[in-house]
Amino acid sequence: MNKQALRLKYKSKRAHITEKQRDEFSINIANNCLKLPIWELSNYHIFLPIEDKIEVNTEFLLHILHGKDKTIVVPKVLDKSVEMKHLLLQDNTSLRVSNYGVPEPVSGIEIPPSQIDVVFVPLLAFDELGNRVGYGKGYYDRFLTKCEAKTILIGLSFFTPEEVITPEATDIPLNFCVTPHNIYTFKK
Repeated sequence: MNKQALRLKYKSKRAHITEKQRDEFSINIANNCLKLPIWELSNYHIFLPIEDKIEVNTEFLLHILHGKDKTIVVPKVLDKSVEMKHLLLQDNTSLRVSNYGVPEPVSGIEIPPSQIDVVFVPLLAFDELGNRVGYGKGYYDRFLTKCEAKTILIGLSFFTPEEVITPEATDIPLNFCVTPHNIYTFKK
């Protein structure tokens, strides 16, 4: 199945998830993240969910990060660009929903990708090798190329993996993908 077909398949699957199920699945994903070997690190990049796309609710994971006193960084798409900048999320950070439906900081302290230790990556689908399918705009692919090779990339998904997704030259595989029921580990 090509990436476009996978996008349609997983958008349809998400459309059948109720709000109650989304929150239950998201809590399970956050709890499973506690089992990952990442908690000695400091700087964590996390996406804030697009409500109408029924993404994993990262609020529960944010509570864990706050409780562990981690530095939290969130993305902001640069106007009229295909790039993102990455801003420190603080107690006083003001958020606004972008044209894409993404909650983003209005302003803040920019953190370079080279300083980020862990990235929680949004996705629609992933495979047994750690390849992923996003929305197709390439924001995360461009961002992940700027991270250090040692940066840990963690996908968050409601669903089990596809057998194989043929990667494109610009795709960067995940180290882990966390679902409500499992943690998938991939070799890089």
